[in-house]
Amino acid sequence: MKEHNFIIGNEKRLILIAEDEFINREILGNILSNDYEIIYACDGEEALNQIKENKNKLSLVLLDLIMPKINGIDILEHVKKDSILSNIPIIVVTSDSLSEEKSLNLGAADFIPKPYPRETVIKARIRRTIELYEDRKIINYTERDPLTRLYNKEYFYQYASTIDTYYEITDALILDIRHFHIINDRFGVHYGDIVLRNVADKLREVINQLDGIVCRKEADTFMIYCPHQDNYSFILDKLKEIDSSIIYRIGIYEYVDKDVDVSIRFDRAKLASDKIRTSINKNIEFYNEKMREKELYEERLINDFEESLLNNEFKVFYQPKFNVKKDKPYLSSSEALVRWFHHDLGMISPGDFIPLFEENGLIQKLDKFVWSEVGKQIRNWKEKYDFYVPVSVNVSRIDMYEPDFIDTLLKIINDNNLTTNDIYLEITESAYTSDSKQMIEIANKLRDLGFSIEMDDFGTGYSSLNMINELPIDVLKLDMVFVRNAHKNHDTKIVEFIIDIAKYLEVPVIAEGVETKEQVESLKNLGCDIIQGYYFSKPIPSNEFEKFIIERKNLL
Repeated sequence: MKEHNFIIGNEKRLILIAEDEFINREILGNILSNDYEIIYACDGEEALNQIKENKNKLSLVLLDLIMPKINGIDILEHVKKDSILSNIPIIVVTSDSLSEEKSLNLGAADFIPKPYPRETVIKARIRRTIELYEDRKIINYTERDPLTRLYNKEYFYQYASTIDTYYEITDALILDIRHFHIINDRFGVHYGDIVLRNVADKLREVINQLDGIVCRKEADTFMIYCPHQDNYSFILDKLKEIDSSIIYRIGIYEYVDKDVDVSIRFDRAKLASDKIRTSINKNIEFYNEKMREKELYEERLINDFEESLLNNEFKVFYQPKFNVKKDKPYLSSSEALVRWFHHDLGMISPGDFIPLFEENGLIQKLDKFVWSEVGKQIRNWKEKYDFYVPVSVNVSRIDMYEPDFIDTLLKIINDNNLTTNDIYLEITESAYTSDSKQMIEIANKLRDLGFSIEMDDFGTGYSSLNMINELPIDVLKLDMVFVRNAHKNHDTKIVEFIIDIAKYLEVPVIAEGVETKEQVESLKNLGCDIIQGYYFSKPIPSNEFEKFIIERKNLL
């Protein structure tokens, strides 16, 4: 049998002997004092206080059932209801053999009768109980998320498979807290952790009643697996009890196909959840066949990515940016945009593959391809025309976490005899807000090297006004949604506000998605510096873009 050393460091394990009779306390104390540190309680009230005071130190409680003030049964009931105290093993010591079953049902780990058995039997039972509970605690820490104490993903999947054997019809749910990063930004990470624990506790309470299980998948995302329910809005109602201002979304894959892996069931629930990512008034969405078709389509895009990259099916297009501050607009720079001409599926919309690749990490490889192609193209224009304009390339958040990110950019610059003034870097506002401190540090390093930083999609990333002043940016790009809505609704207040921010920061503003002369004139009058959009040109291949370079060179 495995032997445990009952001295940890220089300290023995702590045992509480809760016994009102002096002689019994002395007997147990004499038996155990050589191997353990012993504390005593003479009545139930003192015992409960000792348990609470020493909850993080106690390895075992020897509990007499018949004691003054509070009896042992009441102590067991109290301990069982407390999530922390219930982790302390209790051996009931009593002459009342009829109480054994009740004690065990209330959570007692074992039962020692009175009069006491042999000393070796008492020691063996105590040693074995402590061993079992310590082993269980180790297992518990490996199977639980340390913050919420919910199952981690691996154990959760195992238990979900067990539920399948008991229930014919089951559902998989994904629950997210909307804009959770704003909670962290406004109130701090500590408060955010409190919110996560409260949500976890409420979900555990609700889902346990359904004979289901719950898990913290990552960050603010939770997974739920349970027997089928006709309506899940009650989960949202229960969560409102925590804080009615917090908004959630739930994706549901109901009547799960048990022939597919458990992880795939939750991938499908996530597809449903993502469907309502931008919806304000909807909180619950169900997985359906249309999503299944989308899932298969995206799976094919992922599988075909490497082959398509190898076969040059990805092409870099260029969209010009025009400075409109003077009477006659002139070409100032361009943006590199990738297009996919699939060998079988034809032209694939960037809206289909860019978000997909950002999610699974393939965007890193695609971005590096684009950067490399842009570097070669600028060198080609320099050699061919002795003239060029800077080109903006997109940088995703995941790129900036790559250890060799900056070295990769500098290698492209050096290999093509360029300078850091030749390539502008577009970073989305959401990239800054996801991990502001690290992103700001990296952006500052890039600026120190001479790169210009353009903040893309400004106004969609929920930056706080305090944070904007800290952001290392050289240009603000106004999201096309604001441009279109301003002219559609004849209300330019948001656009004016963003332009005012740019003036305060002393950086120019680029408006993208501009399609009409009316929009150009309006934006110019509001103080916008640079225009990008179909009014001047759609994104075009490099050979077609050369006409803009020639035209601009001839104006000099």
